[in-house]
Amino acid sequence: MLKLHGFAVSNYYNMVKLALLEKGVPFEEVLFFGGQSPEALKISPRGKVPALQSEDGFLSETSLILDYIEQTQPGKALLPEGVFAQAKVHELAKEIELYIELPARACYPEAFFGAQVDEAIKAKAKTELLAGIATLKRNGKFSPYVAGDSLTIADLLFCFSVDLAYAVGKKVFAIDVLEDFPQAKALLEQFKNNPNVQKIVADKEAQMPAFLEMVRSGKR
Repeated sequence: MLKLHGFAVSNYYNMVKLALLEKGVPFEEVLFFGGQSPEALKISPRGKVPALQSEDGFLSETSLILDYIEQTQPGKALLPEGVFAQAKVHELAKEIELYIELPARACYPEAFFGAQVDEAIKAKAKTELLAGIATLKRNGKFSPYVAGDSLTIADLLFCFSVDLAYAVGKKVFAIDVLEDFPQAKALLEQFKNNPNVQKIVADKEAQMPAFLEMVRSGKR
C-alpha cells in the first residue's frame, strides 16, 4: 500500500491526498514534518513535504508524485487523453504553482501566523500574484474545471493554492484577487461541496491547533 508522508496543514500534501482520494486508491497517512535530520532526509532528500512511499522507495516533489500516481494507479483519470491536452494540464498546473502559489506563499507568515513580512517582499508578491491570476484567467477554460469539463491535476493545485492566495489578498492586501474572475470563485465553491475536499479540510482544521503551537514554540 502507498504511504503518504506529510501533515494535514500542508497544501502540497493535500494536493496529493486529493488525487489519491479522487482515484479511490488505498493509502496510509504517515505524520511527517520534514526537516534536515538524517531520518527526514532519508524520506525526502530536501526535507520537504510531501513524500510518497511505494514498494520501490520514496518519491518527493508534488508534481512528480502526482504524475507517478496517475501513471501507476487505477481509478479516475486525472489527465485527459492526448499528448497536447495532457501538456496543457501540466502547463496550467505549473502556472498556478509558480505564479499564484509561490507569490502568495511569501505572505503566508503575515496572513496566517501573525508575523510581519517586509513591505518590499509584499509589494513584489502582490504584483506577481495579480499577474498570475491574470495568466490563469487567460489560459484556463473553467468549464467548469480549470482545463475543461473534467477534474485534472491542474484542479488539485487550483483547489489548494488559489484558496490561500485569495485569503492572502484579503488579509494582507485588503483586495479581492478574484473580483473579476467569477469562474474561479465558482470553482472554489464547487470544491467546498466535494466530499473528499471536505474530509481534507476537516483533517486540516483538526491538526491546525497543534501545528500553530509547534510553529510558535519554534519546533518547526
